[in-house]
Amino acid sequence: MTPQTAPDPSASDIAREISAAIVSHRLPPGTRLREEALARVYKVSRTKIRAALLMLSKDKLIDIVPDKGAFVSKPDANEAREVYAVRRILEAALAREFVARARPADYRRIDAHLRAERRALESGDAQERNRLLSEFHLLLADTVGNTVLTGMLRELSARSAVITVLYQSSRDAGCSSREHHAFIEAARAGDTERACALMDEHLRNVEAALDFSGPPAAGGDLVAALLS
Repeated sequence: MTPQTAPDPSASDIAREISAAIVSHRLPPGTRLREEALARVYKVSRTKIRAALLMLSKDKLIDIVPDKGAFVSKPDANEAREVYAVRRILEAALAREFVARARPADYRRIDAHLRAERRALESGDAQERNRLLSEFHLLLADTVGNTVLTGMLRELSARSAVITVLYQSSRDAGCSSREHHAFIEAARAGDTERACALMDEHLRNVEAALDFSGPPAAGGDLVAALLS
């Protein structure tokens, strides 16, 4: 995350950057989001920071605990399963719409994204890899052009990133990238049913790799994450 890219970032800008840090796994579950630190980094008032934290709280990305502060959320196993159940429903519909609407220019853009995924995997850049794997699904939604669906998937994608960190998935990220490739090839061939089945299988595989038996992940350092 690049702190303060504009002279006076809005609460929405700040919330979006913190959300991106959660998705890229720079802010693990349990990290305390200190108002004074955020205000210092973004050079804004604590009132604006509180507004940004409220937005994140509404999206279930953080928990605001009275008299203690705000923390990146720690969803339990049941919530994790519910998130993936909802994603399977939404993304099955997304897959069907994508096959119907995607045009050559859309495939060129997604092919470029898939090449970026591969480069991140080969370089070992975990943060960039995680960001790109998550953004693949948002690219599909953007192609479909349904802003409501895109907003819902953006929230669920960020919540999924928290879940992945918390439950320390042992799944090879390369598997996810290969499954993205397989989905695109089915879509490019116009095979709607196969594309939908592959999307469902992909999300089930990601969920199945989560380990709910281990200890919770430790919280991280907020300022270090913001300045990295």
